[in-house]
Amino acid sequence: MENQRQSPLKSRFRRVCVFCGSSPGKSPSYQHAAVQLGKQLVERDIDLVYGGGSIGLMGLVSQVVYDGGRHVLGVIPKTLMPREITGETIGEVRPVSGMHQRKAEMARQADAFIALPDGFCAGGYGTLEELLEVITWAQLGIHDKPVGLLNVDGYYNSLLSFIDKAVDEGFITPSARHIIVSAPTAHELLTKLEEYEPKHSGVASKLTWEMEQQLGYCTKSDIAR
Repeated sequence: MENQRQSPLKSRFRRVCVFCGSSPGKSPSYQHAAVQLGKQLVERDIDLVYGGGSIGLMGLVSQVVYDGGRHVLGVIPKTLMPREITGETIGEVRPVSGMHQRKAEMARQADAFIALPDGFCAGGYGTLEELLEVITWAQLGIHDKPVGLLNVDGYYNSLLSFIDKAVDEGFITPSARHIIVSAPTAHELLTKLEEYEPKHSGVASKLTWEMEQQLGYCTKSDIAR
């Protein structure tokens, strides 16, 4: 039938973690990108894990995914709930005790990571910190999950230039640079993430991750799942 819904794109991801903020950003293109990312997740039958807020870019992407019939899991520290959740919550909200547990739980639940533009949550540099941590985990061999930047209107160009400069100067290896995938549209980014093949060679020591577990992180096996 002509009006029959097309079959969703087959994805290797069950759930994607989206790092984004409680601000909508100044440019409407950022809000449009959040909506388009949500639609792409729905089209590919991918569930969402995110920071749990109902405002800003967090609210936009989560509402689109939820309205599309996919599961939405929001992981949020209890102290941030009054600030980042207004009105009704979206999907399942999982309160945690702090930022360390939030990052670990989001990483454990996801098969891939995407950072939206202007994703400075919690009133500071939250998304950038979350993004760099999951990149570091990949570099150390803690997980093989792809990490993507939705580079709308060149928002992340300066960051990518800085990283490329670090490669040129010998501070970041080319294989570690390969961890970061970027694209200007949600469709292109998700396609690249589907095709991602890890090239890292590092493996974190058991002692390191036993210590981080005491600080509130998941173990290596938890994050790699």
